Amino acid sequence: MASILNVMNDGKSVEVGLAGPEGFVGIPLIAGFRTSATRIVVQAVGTALRANADDLQIALRNCPQLLAELLRYSQEATMEVTQIAACNRLHDVEQRLARWLLMTQDRVRSDKLPLTQEFLSQMLGTRRSSVSVAAATLQKAGLIQYNRGHVSVVNRKALENASCECYGVIQKQIQNWRGELDQ
Repeated sequence: MASILNVMNDGKSVEVGLAGPEGFVGIPLIAGFRTSATRIVVQAVGTALRANADDLQIALRNCPQLLAELLRYSQEATMEVTQIAACNRLHDVEQRLARWLLMTQDRVRSDKLPLTQEFLSQMLGTRRSSVSVAAATLQKAGLIQYNRGHVSVVNRKALENASCECYGVIQKQIQNWRGELDQ
């Protein structure tokens, strides 16, 4: 799993996207750009493929199906980024934490997530103390188990209910688009 971060001049950062086995990082490359304003930080161990930018450009010219798939994914990622931006502005930390844990679990495909409160505060763009309170609330409700640097999702369905609408909106739109392709 890779986090896509916006980093400010003062060094503060906030996560604006996630990529896992469903996608890729380097979206600007499919539009012909060679630079990006974001920083990518790998957050979970896994297997990934890496391609040289020039080789990818050649592959995109020679394989229209690859280009179509990457364009579809870039649209999904763009929709997700816009929803996360709205979420970060409109919803409380507890709801955002629940959404973020669900999105992370979808990509890591495990109930156990190696996450510190400091890291979570950076990803959610909030204070560590706010994450501590939100995590304690979710733990007290029996949705997660938190022990120094490790979060376990105990009740995913209840965590989905504790999340704001944003997780469901993202999932529904992706399913809708994939359904449109199957027609």
